[in-house]
Amino acid sequence: VDWVVLELRLDADPSVVVASRSALLQRDGDVVDTDGISPVSLSTSPGDRFVAVRHRNHLGVMTAVPFVVSSSLLQLDLSTSLEETFGIGSRRSITGTFPTQALWMGDANGDDAILYTGAFNDRDPVLFVIGGSVPTNTVGGYHNEDVNLDGTVKYTGEGNDRDPILQAVGGSVPTNVKEGSLP
Repeated sequence: VDWVVLELRLDADPSVVVASRSALLQRDGDVVDTDGISPVSLSTSPGDRFVAVRHRNHLGVMTAVPFVVSSSLLQLDLSTSLEETFGIGSRRSITGTFPTQALWMGDANGDDAILYTGAFNDRDPVLFVIGGSVPTNTVGGYHNEDVNLDGTVKYTGEGNDRDPILQAVGGSVPTNVKEGSLP
């Protein structure tokens, strides 16, 4: 489906990234190496590390506790609420047929916050990409403003990229801000 960046962060200071690597996000939510099959390998000295996942237009997430990093395989499932994450509300709970925990979508400008209104909001870049003056225009391709990852940037209509931004900030108060939780 898309690329993500996996990071190992220092246990004593989780704002310090000690290793990072691009990986593939599959449609089922699995993250694999760039060959599409293998587990992702990150090189770092042995020790305790927080694990973080970042995406181009979603808010990143990090484990709540560090894990022992060694030469053995570490399997992590951040899609379940059983795996605690750093911060409050750092993942979005999706209900329905396939309930899961997911990254918050809508960070179209990549500033680690989702804003619907005001300076540096994430809604205006969506309008800008489609041309700025005709809100029904659409643009296909790989764009940060395609927050729902359907391959098309849309400002209005069904499946648009503007509504998820409003939903991320709470839906009823457009001046709310959804802050990222990575240190």
